[in-house]
Amino acid sequence: MQLYLWLKAVHIAAAITWTSGIVLAGLAVASGTARTDRAAAPDTPMRDAIRRWDRSVTLPAMLLTFALGLTMAMQAGWFSAPWLMIKLPIVAALAGLHGVLSGRLRRLDHDAGHRPAALRHAASATILCVALIATLAVTKPF
Repeated sequence: MQLYLWLKAVHIAAAITWTSGIVLAGLAVASGTARTDRAAAPDTPMRDAIRRWDRSVTLPAMLLTFALGLTMAMQAGWFSAPWLMIKLPIVAALAGLHGVLSGRLRRLDHDAGHRPAALRHAASATILCVALIATLAVTKPF
């Protein structure tokens, strides 16, 4: 039981770090989306710092979240639990959103063309997904 509690604590810390990074990237992309010309982008050093943070902190936090979550699920035998089968696609959607935001951050300075308007809501979508995931994980309603 002691090992499970440590796994759970580190899993939660990694998940908070990961989702905070997604929110940060979402806000950076949303603010960059409003710009139409590259010359008016004085926040490029900030976006560079956010890209470095995404690569060095957010991505490893995501991988650690996955590894620890899968480890706990295997140890507890939760793979037949309906709540986990609902939670996993939401987690996969967050991972996909993280990938899209990371790619958009890399292209933001060079691509003045296509700017997906839906990414303006990435931070809000992340918070909604995290609320659903936390509710499912804590209450295990099914």
